[in-house]
Amino acid sequence: MILQKSTKKERCVLDMRKENCIFCKIMEGEIPSSTIYEDGDFKVILDINPAAKGHAIILPKEHYENIYELPEELAGKAMVLAKKLAAHMTEKLECDGFNLIQNNGEIAGQTVFHFHLHLIPRYQDGNNKDLLTWNVLQYQEGETDKLAELLKID
Repeated sequence: MILQKSTKKERCVLDMRKENCIFCKIMEGEIPSSTIYEDGDFKVILDINPAAKGHAIILPKEHYENIYELPEELAGKAMVLAKKLAAHMTEKLECDGFNLIQNNGEIAGQTVFHFHLHLIPRYQDGNNKDLLTWNVLQYQEGETDKLAELLKID
């Protein structure tokens, strides 16, 4: 992948996005949040519209619109942090399972365009058992081989 320098116009658009980004405003202290973890790269806050008790969000301190913009090193750090927090939260909340959810693009359910990773504790007696559902597709004969070839990374 070739990375190109952004133009002045592109930087202005990014600055406008950052200026209007609710998560950037949380980072700047303009909007209050309940923080459960913070380091030099990330802030983890409780979601104000939780899917379950303890639902939190990992936010990089720098503005990246989605996973495609997130540097690989930071993406790796986000997963390491998610693993650490999932184990900690499972112990403290005594939940029965755990979801990590990260959406990219409006069609995928992204509503705030600042990369974020949801940490959602799941409870056996919870009312959100259908949090992750989808209609199952059926591949035609030979279609998986063609798709695998298309998607293969060398």
